[in-house]
Amino acid sequence: MVHLDDGQLAARPPPWHASAAYLYVLHLDGPALAWEYLRRHPSYRQAWHTRAADGAQPWGLRTLEDPGLDAREALPDWLNARACTICVIPDDDPAPEASPFELWRLPGRKQLQHDGRGLVLAARWPGCCVRLMLAPELHDGMPHAFAMRACQEPCVRYRNLANDLDQLAAASLFEPSAATRPRPSQSALQAVLTLQALDANQAGASLREIAEGLFGSTGVASDWHADSALRARVRRLVQRGRSLMDGGYRELAGIDPLGSPSRGRNRLTPDRP
Repeated sequence: MVHLDDGQLAARPPPWHASAAYLYVLHLDGPALAWEYLRRHPSYRQAWHTRAADGAQPWGLRTLEDPGLDAREALPDWLNARACTICVIPDDDPAPEASPFELWRLPGRKQLQHDGRGLVLAARWPGCCVRLMLAPELHDGMPHAFAMRACQEPCVRYRNLANDLDQLAAASLFEPSAATRPRPSQSALQAVLTLQALDANQAGASLREIAEGLFGSTGVASDWHADSALRARVRRLVQRGRSLMDGGYRELAGIDPLGSPSRGRNRLTPDRP
């Protein structure tokens, strides 16, 4: 409760009202965004608390991750993590000017996780996240090379690999303390609204309450009726959020979907909801 000047009490806004708390979602990649939807699933949260031995794989994970951690802190171990991660291996035939592998010269905040077979390193800095799979025989100071697994359609993987390495090389020369980024795309903004609407729906808010929290009470008061475009938009945000939470996140993470993909204009895309 919040005390007003006249001594009356006003209800404290629910947590999902704080739009600023969702701004980090604008800069998440597919696997990180997938985690945001999965960690909100009530059954997944129950699986985390019970710690069932085989409780991770049905969710597309090798091991369960704490749903209390958002994508800035969590490092979920997706089943396809090795196929989609840059591998760092010793260079058996290094050039004279080859650069050594130096863990602490990598940019950003670093997280290490052992997935049972090797070390996975995630390096995060403003606006970017690069995941590296470290070979067991790799040591600090060794000449190194980057590798990826072969696949039937390698072009997309090659482009993603090159993009991640370009970002890593640029940030290694000068790690920014802040990033100047272009205006967020419509899909990125939609991801923020979708997660906010999903949280509100799970908290028991009505469609109108969700609309007021997302778009303001003034706009809702002037454009809220049974057939209004605003009401339909809020309904679609809630439906989309629940669909992504109930399995659609798997496509964002790059793992096999549970069923046949949805069709139509609301079909999920691999990079954004």
